[in-house]
This record gives sequence, structure tokens and C-alpha cells, in this order.
Amino acid sequence: MSSSLIPERPLLVSPSLAATIGLEEACMLSLLSDMAAYRPLLARDGQHWLDVDENLVLRTMPFWSPQDIQRISKNLRDQGVILLASAPFTESHKLTIAFNEGQAARKPVENHAPLPIINMGGGANLIAPNWQPDQELLRQVAQHNIPEDFIRQQVPEFITYWRERGESSHSWGAKFLKDVLHKWRNYQTQMARQARENNEEFLNREKDIAMHMSWRPSKDALEVLVKHAGISYAFVEDAIPEFVLYWQERGEVGRTWNSKFIQHVKRQWVRYSSALENDTEPKRIPENWQPSNEVFDVLRLAEINMDFAQKQVAEFVLFWRESNQLYASWNTKFLQHVKYHWAKQHALAPMTQQGNYHAGQQTHNLSTRTRDRGLTEQINDRSWAN
Repeated sequence: MSSSLIPERPLLVSPSLAATIGLEEACMLSLLSDMAAYRPLLARDGQHWLDVDENLVLRTMPFWSPQDIQRISKNLRDQGVILLASAPFTESHKLTIAFNEGQAARKPVENHAPLPIINMGGGANLIAPNWQPDQELLRQVAQHNIPEDFIRQQVPEFITYWRERGESSHSWGAKFLKDVLHKWRNYQTQMARQARENNEEFLNREKDIAMHMSWRPSKDALEVLVKHAGISYAFVEDAIPEFVLYWQERGEVGRTWNSKFIQHVKRQWVRYSSALENDTEPKRIPENWQPSNEVFDVLRLAEINMDFAQKQVAEFVLFWRESNQLYASWNTKFLQHVKYHWAKQHALAPMTQQGNYHAGQQTHNLSTRTRDRGLTEQINDRSWAN
């Protein structure tokens, strides 16, 4: 019974063939086989060549674009199913192919001059004991950013595996490409897992020790904060005394001080960054100036006493009113001021910062005022300690 939904003869595709070489490839192979049964073939170099121009190809395969036809025919060639003598379809506008397997009886062939054969694989055969990927295959694998050394390391195991199985293939190159891609993905996953384990190891490799005044974060911990988290090195340095003081007073023993310090600094940095004022225009400190709520949030994270911080406000405002200097962010200046004096009060300020320093002494000349500097330098500004 015919149906208006099927106006022409349907295309028959072998399910097992589609599972082996791909559905699109099986469809094209079926259509090429039909064309070969009704068109004269050319005998060259022991093969029977089917030569089809662009008009017939597009009329027979209207559901594919020229780029698709070029891609699928190349896949058939790469799998060793066909030989392809024509240039890429989008350039030559034709297909000149021969089937690798013997075909049924065909029409008489015509004799013409030899055609160049691009043979990417022969019939099904066992893998040779000395099989090696050719340059074209290496180029295809390299497109996936896989090092050539890694590729060649997989060859001996690949040969051994398939020789032991005793199976034949039309294209060992295609099998090798699939095998290498699978192993490369597994290798990358393994390397990523190893990197995470190494990162956790360096954060936890300290012995159980009590916090002491000479403690400093490891070089790896500083690198995590400064290089990877993008936190100012000066900010990290300023966080050390308060961190040491807090844990020294608690008297705890642990082996993850670096990890704790990283989390401590990251939390402070988020609040510290939000405390920067949006207005970047330098201005004189107002007579009734008060720190913002975000400033006190940062100080609480640093375990600094709020009464101590409040007592610093009056002196801070008085000094900077009298100095008559301009800054874009008085909140930032006040944060640095309180953190420094809190550490100094507990004898934890770095030795290079101890001495006859005033809370707001400013020794920079006018060319280094905040108005002449960018936001990055304001964040790193340590002039409050000079």
C-alpha cells in the first residue's frame, strides 16, 4: 500500500552497518551503491571508479549541504570503506570514489587515463606488529592538543591489545584516534585529581603545633592568596598579627594553620573590598566623619575589639583634619589605622613598623597623594605605618 507521506522510494540502510560506520556514513554508502548500479564506472589501477558531478550528488542527497557531503565522504575514506580520488567536494564539485569491497556485476567500464588515488585504508585486516600512526593521523590527533609523546606512548599497548584479540579492521587509524582521545581524557582527569590532592596536602602538611608569635604563612599559602585569589600582598601581611593574636589567645593546637589563614584573609578581603567608597574623588575628612558599617564588619572578622576601634575615631579625625590632606577613601585609611594599632598594642606589629610612628603621620610628598594614584595603589597603601 502506498502513502502520500512517502512520495518516493525510501532509502534502505543496514542497521548493523550504521552501528559500525555511523548512520550518515551508512546512508551515503547506500546512495553511492545505488548510483554505481546504474552508471558507467571507470577502470583504473585495479579499481572501478564512480564519478558523480555536483548536480547529481545534491539531487540525490538533498538533505545534506556541500559541507556535510564533504565531511561524510571523508569519514568513509578515513574508515577505509571507500577510496576517494577527487579533491574536497566544496572545491572539486564532484565525487570520484571506489568501493574497497568487491561489488556486484556492473555496467561495462570505460578506459581513461589513471586517476590519483587517496587511499586512507585498505580492506579489513589484522593490525601489523610494527604498525605506526602516519603523519595525517598524528595531525588529526594533534588537533585535540594532545602531545605527540603521549600519542606514541600508546602505540605498543594498542598493538598488543588488538593482536591478542585477533580482530580485523578497515581502519586501524580511526580506532587508534578513538583510543588515544579516551586515554587522554582519563589522563587529564587523573592530573586534575592529583593537583587537588597536592593542594590539600600542602595546606595540611604541618605538624600539630600551637600558635606562636613568630608564625608566618607558608610560601604556598601566600601564593594562593596573592597570585590566585588576587589579594593585595600588603593586606595579607597586615592580617598576620591579628590572626596570630586570636589563635594564640585561644591556645589551640592544630596542623592546618595555613588553611585557616587563607580562609580568614579571604573573608576579610571581601568585606574590605566592599568598604571602598565608590567616590574616587579625593576629599578632606569631614569634622563629623564616622566609619561605615562595612568597616566594623571587617574589624569584627579580624577579631578586633569594637570599643578599641570606636576610641580611635576621634584621634583619627583630629589628626587628618589638622593635616588637611585629601583621600578618596577614609574608610580604607581607618581600617589600616585600627589594624596597625591593635597589633602594636599587643606587641605583634612587624619590627619594621615599630618605632616612633604616629597613627596618621604622612611623609609622602604631594606627587604621591591619593589624587595622583590609582585604586590599586590605594588598596596597597601602607603610608599609615610610616
